[in-house]
Amino acid sequence: MAALSTHYFTPLHVRKPPRDVLDFSATFGFLCPASADITVRKPKKLAVVFANAEYRKPKAQSEITIPTPDPPLPAPRQKVRRHTISVFVGDESGMINRIAGVFARRGYNIESLAVGLNKDKALFTIVVLGTETVLQNVVEQLRKLVNVLKVEDISIEPQVERELMLIKIDADPKFRAEVMWLVDIFRAKIVDISDHSLTIEVTGDPGKMVAVHRNLSKFGIREIARTGKIALRREKMGESAPFWRFSAASYPDLEEVMPTATISRKTLGSCNGHAESSVGGDVYPVEPPVSQVLDAHWGVLTDDDNSGIRSHTLSLLVNDAPGVLSIVTGVFARRGYNIQSLAVGNAEVEGLSRITTVVPGTDESIGKLVQQLCKLVDLHEVKDLTQLPFAERELMLIKVAVNAAVRRTVLDIASIFRARAVDVSDHTITLELTGDLHKMVALQRLLEPYGICEVARTGRVALARESGVDSKYLRGYSFPF
Repeated sequence: MAALSTHYFTPLHVRKPPRDVLDFSATFGFLCPASADITVRKPKKLAVVFANAEYRKPKAQSEITIPTPDPPLPAPRQKVRRHTISVFVGDESGMINRIAGVFARRGYNIESLAVGLNKDKALFTIVVLGTETVLQNVVEQLRKLVNVLKVEDISIEPQVERELMLIKIDADPKFRAEVMWLVDIFRAKIVDISDHSLTIEVTGDPGKMVAVHRNLSKFGIREIARTGKIALRREKMGESAPFWRFSAASYPDLEEVMPTATISRKTLGSCNGHAESSVGGDVYPVEPPVSQVLDAHWGVLTDDDNSGIRSHTLSLLVNDAPGVLSIVTGVFARRGYNIQSLAVGNAEVEGLSRITTVVPGTDESIGKLVQQLCKLVDLHEVKDLTQLPFAERELMLIKVAVNAAVRRTVLDIASIFRARAVDVSDHTITLELTGDLHKMVALQRLLEPYGICEVARTGRVALARESGVDSKYLRGYSFPF
């Protein structure tokens, strides 16, 4: 490009520019030879000089392309997976509805829910499907709720996970032998038998539940009642384990390895080693710090009292969709009912879930509650099993502090209750137990002197007995032999 010039230029006018002439008429209003050094200036203004410029045909406005920057690379998508969230709360009326509402407002469908309740506390184990980032936001929202003591996502840690299923199938007599063979393979139990049906109880991890369902579906499945999944962390080995100090406080022989002179049998340390005086002479702390141990002495009302209030077992069949659990529990919360037990799991039909709940009340008040539940759009069926013979089961995982001297004793107690050891370390042992409420209470009371570290319990599940036999009433009879 030539240097800038300061003289003035007179515009030229040519009708048709030759090939060696540049056309600047669109911009400056003149023509000039292509090989000439040109100084373009408007009057009293400095212009730019073009040297040896080439002729180019002017482009139309539509042909002009403006380069656009490359779009930013998309952020890597997070993997959607199942998360197991443990929520420890102070139990009060409406707490279940508030927790379910946090997931419903964000469009999360709770796949399973297990609630272990006692007199003033509850432990929720919730399984949902989502990404890591969004689930962290849900956990933060749960922590903001009133009376929520502890919230954890235990999916990323090694854990013992179990769930319980009652499954009622059509069992023709000619297929009875094959059914019993499958029951033996999956270590299941027969809890009710009639002429043309069998009710089977099975516990295990979610993969085992799927295998049982597939193998028994060929006989024809009538009903399924499932608890949600419960989980406890697998205990680590050595002094870095969370409950090492807890076990050292329970057994003096471990104090030689790790001194805990300030901690006695009734003044135990928590997972972080701080001491806390227990309440009511129990061998575990309640709060603070938070100890996820529910009181074994809390049960349900079994007999009518003077007011006529007793526990009613309700079985509800609902759509498996986000927000349904919040809607159902909202009916209980608005009428002031305190839910004593709750279990949510997939039903026998795809797209449906079964909710089994235990609610105290009179026959009249529960009848009105059932009428209100029947008005819900997402509810297909509701049954009050209280007046019927039914089989009920509950699942519990309990972690007990042990050492080499008492491990054999704890295992002997477990064998009496038909409990199974599912995890063991050098200072703890985790047991799995299924049965009715009285069985849970009896085992937990026997294990309290050894030191209970953690307890996870499901709600109760129930199915009507096709045989019509009610074992609850048989206990009151004496049979001569």
